[in-house]
Amino acid sequence: MRALCRGRVVRVPAGSLVRVVGTELVIPCNVSDYDGPSEQNFDWSFSASGSSFVELASTWEAGFPAPQYRERLQRGDILLRRTANDAVELHIKNVQHSDQGHYKCSTPSTDATVQGNYEDTVQVKVLPDALRVAASPQPAPGPSLREGEPFELRCAASSTSPLHTHLALQWEVRRGPARRSILSLTHEGRFRPGPGYEQRYRGGDVRLDTVGSDGYRLAVSRALSSDQGSYRCIVSEWIGEQGNWQEIQEKAVDVATVSLDLPFPTAAGVLRAAVARNVSVAEGKDLGLACNITTDRTDDVRPEVTWSFSRTPDSTLPGSRVLARLDRDSLVHGSPHVALSHMDARSYHLLVRDVSKENAGYYFCHVALWTPGYNRSWHKVAEAVSAPAAVTVTWLEPDYQVYLNASKVPEFSDDVTELECRILDVKNPEASVRFTVSWYYRVNRRNDDVVASELLAVMNGDWTVKYGERSKQRAREGDFIFSKEHPDTFNFRIQRTTEEDRGNYYCVVSAWTKQRNSSWVKSKDVFSKPINIFWALEDSVLVVKARQPKPFFAAGNTFEMTCKVSSKNIKSPRYSVLITAEKPVGDLSSPNETKYIISLDQDSVVKLENWTDASRVDGVVLEKVQEDEFRYRMYQTQVSDAGLYRCVVTAWSPVRGSLWREAATSLSNPIEIDFQTSDDMAFDVSWFAVHSFGLDKAPVLLSSLDRKGIVNTAQRDWKSSLSLERMSVLEFLLQVHGSEDQDFGNYYCSVTPWVKSPTGSWQKEAEIQSKPVFITVKMDVLNAFKYPLLIGVGLSTVIGLLSCLIGYCSSHWCCKKEVQETRRERRRLMSMEMD
Repeated sequence: MRALCRGRVVRVPAGSLVRVVGTELVIPCNVSDYDGPSEQNFDWSFSASGSSFVELASTWEAGFPAPQYRERLQRGDILLRRTANDAVELHIKNVQHSDQGHYKCSTPSTDATVQGNYEDTVQVKVLPDALRVAASPQPAPGPSLREGEPFELRCAASSTSPLHTHLALQWEVRRGPARRSILSLTHEGRFRPGPGYEQRYRGGDVRLDTVGSDGYRLAVSRALSSDQGSYRCIVSEWIGEQGNWQEIQEKAVDVATVSLDLPFPTAAGVLRAAVARNVSVAEGKDLGLACNITTDRTDDVRPEVTWSFSRTPDSTLPGSRVLARLDRDSLVHGSPHVALSHMDARSYHLLVRDVSKENAGYYFCHVALWTPGYNRSWHKVAEAVSAPAAVTVTWLEPDYQVYLNASKVPEFSDDVTELECRILDVKNPEASVRFTVSWYYRVNRRNDDVVASELLAVMNGDWTVKYGERSKQRAREGDFIFSKEHPDTFNFRIQRTTEEDRGNYYCVVSAWTKQRNSSWVKSKDVFSKPINIFWALEDSVLVVKARQPKPFFAAGNTFEMTCKVSSKNIKSPRYSVLITAEKPVGDLSSPNETKYIISLDQDSVVKLENWTDASRVDGVVLEKVQEDEFRYRMYQTQVSDAGLYRCVVTAWSPVRGSLWREAATSLSNPIEIDFQTSDDMAFDVSWFAVHSFGLDKAPVLLSSLDRKGIVNTAQRDWKSSLSLERMSVLEFLLQVHGSEDQDFGNYYCSVTPWVKSPTGSWQKEAEIQSKPVFITVKMDVLNAFKYPLLIGVGLSTVIGLLSCLIGYCSSHWCCKKEVQETRRERRRLMSMEMD
């Protein structure tokens, strides 16, 4: 199945193509504005008259060509060469007269709609070979001459083509494998000098003339050594149609070989340039080289001397550069640091001032001899290049050692790390040498894997510092500090060392040398031995033990508790302490309630937490006895202070001076305050009620029992009664008998302890209130509505009977009336009166 192509335009060369018998015919064909498959197929057809085409060749179908062309296709005389996916060339070698005609290029397609043109046709004309090219006899002198003498070469070219054609001619010289175009005459009658002959053509030294009807002459007024070689005359035939030129064929003929009998050939050693072979100079000194010229030339020649420099002993390789040049007019071209002088008739001196390592290499002296030519022109008649002069630059390289020391080693995270990179045993120091440092980091590996080093910071020769990716952000924040404390000491400080900073660190000290252009070039690197920054990562351990020096005491005495703290793997710990209190397990008044009493932070600042007893503001004290021991005291203890007391200790580590980081928190064992009830303690108990769903009304005293056992019950306006009795030493019971709906509400009790002092007097403690308990009263609906319902039914019956009796009597005696009606005749209308 053939691919679908749309919007294509097939193109071949416009106009007609003209070729000569025996030449090669190439017809290109391409498709433009094509959006089909990546590779387009082409079919070629041929017609001698332009009306009936015969299949010639195809890129798609192997059996497409007609039988008469298959043999030529198999020999390769006819072939298709694809130049692109959408372009192809038809090649016909050794064109014959029978190949003249029309050639059609088409693109096969199965498109349903034709968009554009799918074929194009070009006409090919085949002409007989009517071009004749031959070498003409050469005039005297012969082909062998001396330098500076004139010579000329001739060739003949003509064409008897039936069409109007134009001839183009080119003179070419071949020297070994290289060919150079000298001078050419185009088919449009224009002269074009070849590369390197422009100046000689403009000066008239090289000319191209016509002689007779078919002769072409190359005339050279002064022969040079570069003119030696074999000369060819190349003639091409052109035809023009509608402003377009076509080259239809080309022929060439060897004319002559020109050799010069040079009186002073360079190869014979008549011109030589000699320099010293090996030269050594100290850095910072001046380098002097002499180029001595040897020649036997006595005619009017002028030397041109060029000094060049290369890193390799071969001056022809790329990379060599010119240092100084003295031209044939004795003008010097150089630089401020390089001078070239003419010492005598055959010696030229090169001076390089203040040499450095960059000046070490190979120096060449190139000499060329120039002679004046036609029309004030100059021609190079001889040249020579000296053997390379190897120049070595000796310099006193600074010798030094690098030692890396860790002045501060971290033991924990957030510690400071400080490294010192020192330069020791400096020898051969110079004013033009300065030292810089580079810092590197490498991760520790337990196996043998190779780990690349990370650059932390590098200092260049101009004292500029560049940070690596690892340290860029932390250097901006001031966590990484790179400094130079002394001329021979570089420092690297990590303000807060993290776990990721563990690893190997090393420094590299570089020596920089100042160049003539005030730039700095690195000359030496010395590495220090690495230092391993490492500490073991262990979990922080914090243990708090509480104890009570006086385990037994009575109410009113002082309670004392001490907390001893011990820690491991915590850096320079500071402790903060919080005292908490919990009710005993058997106390149901406020179960699971933890109360914060007093705290002491890491800076020894005391703060009362939830201790709100105004009468006992100074009744609790928390103090620091030692760095790891704290003491808590509670004066004038009361029964309400009973409970479990603990120390909550938090360890803090210093971070960046005045900042602290929480390291660990631990809770001590509990210490219990338990008051034993005895004859030395009594209680006043009172019961209150708030008759509302909320506590928005004033409480009403219900009943009370003093410490002597006397009960007082408040007077009540309803039928329910109250009783208060002591069930046990610490239990008091309030009962409501015959409760009514008025008895609903919140009930709570208030207890005031009395403690007997050692002197026998009774001391009243602070009042303690319980949490309220809400009481609801359920009603008996049947009993509540039985009597009101019977009374209502009875009253309703009596009132109904009474109302009926009154109505009957009123209608019978009080509202009776007689009405007399006149007799009416039946024939009259009825009276309109209405009662």
